[in-house]
Amino acid sequence: MEQQQKWRRLDGTPVKRNIEDEIRSALVREKEAGHELKVCIGTDSQVKGAETAFATVIVFIRKGKGGFMYINTEISRKKMSVKERMLKEVARSIDAAYPLSRLFTLYGVDLEIHADINTNPGFKSNHALKEAMGYIQGMGFSFRAKPEAFASSSCANKVVQ
Repeated sequence: MEQQQKWRRLDGTPVKRNIEDEIRSALVREKEAGHELKVCIGTDSQVKGAETAFATVIVFIRKGKGGFMYINTEISRKKMSVKERMLKEVARSIDAAYPLSRLFTLYGVDLEIHADINTNPGFKSNHALKEAMGYIQGMGFSFRAKPEAFASSSCANKVVQ
């Protein structure tokens, strides 16, 4: 499960406790500071030779006041088609979101899952769009694809580049 994996902050500082406890503390801190929050979770990947680097991000947006994020990375040596890789990205995002979703509900924070999948049929990633959308929405989450999927296509993308 994602909670067993190593998360870090954007500055590289490791999160020493499990991610659920870290997120709960962040929600309490941010709510006490009066911030209105939205959370977007997304994953991107980059093929580098025989390896594929995956980065999952949990992005907190303080409406009108910036934000912060948590990062988890993984390397896979499995050869995958583009469609399989896109669906693995979505699965990693859902794996991160699912155990945290009750916390976001409890604290009244909107959650979106962002998929780095192009809505233009001319792109290879588009072949995974219907399955990804069904998977995310079927799990009860809000879905965003490119160009609105900044958590995956911008934030996570910067980590794997």
